[in-house]
Amino acid sequence: MGFAKRFEKLFRFLLPSPFAIALLLSLLSFILYWIFGAGSFIEKLENSANYWQKGLWNAPLLVFMVQMMLILVLGHILALAKPIKIFIERLLSLTKDPATNTAIITFFTLILAFFNWGLALVFGAVMARKAAENFSARGQKFNYGVLGAAGYSGLMVWHGGISGSAPIKVAESGHLASLSQGSIAGLPDRIKWSETIFSSMNLSASLILLISLPILMYFLAKKAPRQLESLSASNLKSSQQIFKGAERIDHSKWFGLLIGVLILIICIRQISLANGLTFLNPNFINLSLLGLALLFHARLSSFLKALDDAIHGASGILLQFPLYFGIMGLMRDGGLIAELSQFFSANATTFSFPLWTFFSAGIINVFVPSGGGQWAIQGPVILETAKELGIPYGKAIMAMAYGDQLTNMLQPFWALPLLGITGLKARRIVPYTLMLMLVGGIIFLSFLIFF
Repeated sequence: MGFAKRFEKLFRFLLPSPFAIALLLSLLSFILYWIFGAGSFIEKLENSANYWQKGLWNAPLLVFMVQMMLILVLGHILALAKPIKIFIERLLSLTKDPATNTAIITFFTLILAFFNWGLALVFGAVMARKAAENFSARGQKFNYGVLGAAGYSGLMVWHGGISGSAPIKVAESGHLASLSQGSIAGLPDRIKWSETIFSSMNLSASLILLISLPILMYFLAKKAPRQLESLSASNLKSSQQIFKGAERIDHSKWFGLLIGVLILIICIRQISLANGLTFLNPNFINLSLLGLALLFHARLSSFLKALDDAIHGASGILLQFPLYFGIMGLMRDGGLIAELSQFFSANATTFSFPLWTFFSAGIINVFVPSGGGQWAIQGPVILETAKELGIPYGKAIMAMAYGDQLTNMLQPFWALPLLGITGLKARRIVPYTLMLMLVGGIIFLSFLIFF
C-alpha cells in the first residue's frame, strides 16, 4: 500500500495536463525534424512551419475530429438517459465493495470497446463517475484514480475490435492498392476480418485480456490508497411547470420518441442495404446514437440538458486534436515516421518483424494518437515488408494495432472525455493505466511471438 501511494504521488508531481503534453510533443516534433530532417537548417525551419500548418488544418482530419466529438457527446447523452442510468445503477449495485466495482467496470468497458471504442470510453467514464457518486453518498473511502483507469481500460482492446481503424480499412475492396499507390505488386484486393479481428490469435489475446485485466484492477483497487471524495450526482429531472404553445414540443415525450424511432428506421434500412459490415462507420454510429438518445430521453428538454453536461467532456478534443494533426503532418511530410518504420523494417527478420512493428507503432502512437492516421503512414511499409518476408498480412496489421492501443495507456489524449465526465486529472489515472499497459504488453508480445 505504501508503494502504491508513493507511485501515485510521483505521477501527481511529474505529469502535466494533457494540453501541456500536446504542446510539449509539438515542440519535440519540431526539434526532431530540425535534427533529423533533410536539407539545410533554414530550409528545415521553413518546411517545418509549412508541414505543421498543413496538418493543423487538414480538412479530412477536421471532419474526423467532428465525427469523434459527436460519438463522444452523443454517447454521453445516451448514457445519461434514464433507462441507461438504471441499468448502470443495477450493475454497480451488485456489490458495495470498491474493488469489485472496479473489476465490473473494467470487464464491461473491455467488452463494449471490442464493439465500439467511443461508446466504451463514454460508458466506462459514466460508470466510474456513478460508482464514485455512490461511494461518496455512503461516506465510503475509495480510490477515484483506479475507477477512472478502469473506465479507460477499453482503449487497450479497441484497435483489435470491430471499430479498429486498420482492420476496417484493409477489409475494404481496393484499399490496399490505394494505400500503396500501386507500388507494391501482388497485394490482395482486401484482407478479411477472419485474418485480423476474428483470427485465432486476436480472439485468444482479447479473451486473455478480458479475464486478466479485471483481476488486475481488482487487486490494484485493493492495494491503492483510499480517501473520501465529495461528488454530487447529476440531475436531469424535468420541472413540473405547465407549458403552453410551441414550448410543449420540447417537453412532450412523444415528439422525441417519434423522431428517435424514425432515425432508427433509417439506420435499419442502411444495415439492410449494406454489404456485410460496411455500414459500420462513424457517420452510421453517430446517427444511431442520435436516434437512441432521442428515443431513451423521449423529451427534448431532457436531451438538451444532457447535452449541456456532455459537451464539456469533449471540449478538450476541440483544441488538442488539431495540435496532434499538426504533429502528424510534420512527422509524415517531414519523413520522420517513414524513416522510423523503415529503420525497424530494414533490421527485421521473419521472427522479429511483428515485434519491431509492435514497438514502432507504440512509439508513433505517443505522437500521433489516431489509429487511422497511423495506419495511413505506417501501412505501406508494413505491407511491403510483410510481403518480402512472407509474414501473414493479418498478423503484421494486428502487430501495429496492438502497439497502437497499448500506449493509449501512456498517452492521455483519448482520456480527455473521461477526465471531463469524472472530473479527474490525468495524473490520477496514469499510475494505474501504466500497470494495465505492462500486463497488456506481456500478453501482446507473447501472442506475437508464439502464434
